[in-house]
Amino acid sequence: MSVSENKPSPHTNTQERVLSGMRPTGALHLGHYHGALKNWVRLQSELNCFYFVADWHALTTHYENREVIEKNVYEMVIDWLAAGLDPNQCTLFLQSRIPEHAELFTLLAMGTPLGWLERVPTYKDQQEKLKDKDLSTYGFLGYPLLQAADILIYRAKHVPVGEDQASHVELTREAARRFNHLYGREADFAERVAVSLEKMGKDAAKRFEKSRKKFQETGDTASLEGALGFVAAHSELSASEKERLQGYFKGTGKSILVEPQALLTEASRLPGLDGAKMSKSYNNAIAMREDKASIEIKIKRMPTDPARVKRTDAGDPERCPVWQFHKVYSDVATQEWVSTGCRSAGIGCLDCKQPIIEAVLREQQPMLERAQPFVDNPKWVRDIVDAGTDKARQVARETMRDVREAIGLAY
Repeated sequence: MSVSENKPSPHTNTQERVLSGMRPTGALHLGHYHGALKNWVRLQSELNCFYFVADWHALTTHYENREVIEKNVYEMVIDWLAAGLDPNQCTLFLQSRIPEHAELFTLLAMGTPLGWLERVPTYKDQQEKLKDKDLSTYGFLGYPLLQAADILIYRAKHVPVGEDQASHVELTREAARRFNHLYGREADFAERVAVSLEKMGKDAAKRFEKSRKKFQETGDTASLEGALGFVAAHSELSASEKERLQGYFKGTGKSILVEPQALLTEASRLPGLDGAKMSKSYNNAIAMREDKASIEIKIKRMPTDPARVKRTDAGDPERCPVWQFHKVYSDVATQEWVSTGCRSAGIGCLDCKQPIIEAVLREQQPMLERAQPFVDNPKWVRDIVDAGTDKARQVARETMRDVREAIGLAY
């Protein structure tokens, strides 16, 4: 669903809540800004957005480096504010201050098959990439389930992710589905369903049952959409009856935990200075609040098309990392100038880089201006996080009350 097509008033409809987070690994770079933060800023004025600092997640891979976590947390929040996140429009909070996250993670773990976690694509991928760290820990294996708890505890409907993270949202959906199946059934579920079907009328109930059987046997989505649309529009059914029939149709119980949807949004892909993924660990990143002189030096030293050994050698923009920056920062006229000048050797590589330097510094200026008051007054940052955490915990407590009651722990 395109967010721009459906714009409810922010902060009012919990069914349109957005949840996303970042691990605090230090100052953020331009890859973070173009890949996620620009989208976060846009969403905050359209939906009810909850953005959290995933400091427990930082420990899954950096559990030996606890000394830097606190500093990284608040540096990252300043970067969020510099990017344009507004605590009056969205909720910013700290994961580790809300123990209900850990409680839901523990309860989900009781019924989650081990194979679900082992098949998450990033599990083996990260082990390969981070061979210098011992990741043979329960915390690392279980982090996708902790991520699921982070989402489910706020009953978020949307999770903005890139395609490489879609598998995590699917695991979250599976965890919610399994929980609702295990604990969502009421003691007199069958009797209540029969009463609701009777309200629908004999013919409608018969068609409903036929569609239910087809969906559960074949997964036919048309049957699902048609039947649930009919139930949702039925005037004789109460909200709880509609929810119960939806669970009955899908083969689950009452929806205690909401299955989120991956919000696949188009993001500008900004690579690192060498053309690989931008990362501090690869030493190819530009920080969002990096100083001007450093930015100029880094961009001027960017590698270019290897074919352009001399100024008079023609090149191919597609083989040059600088061209990927032009795709993000330059308008059509500048891109045409670069493409023509490179292929004809009409411009040198430093000429090509200058518009990028100017564009990055131009983009950065309002970030520096927004960040400075918080750099000068660190308490403001902590106050924002404290207020957001208090608000988020109220929502988390409400969810956990329902979860405990469903499991039978409300004694």
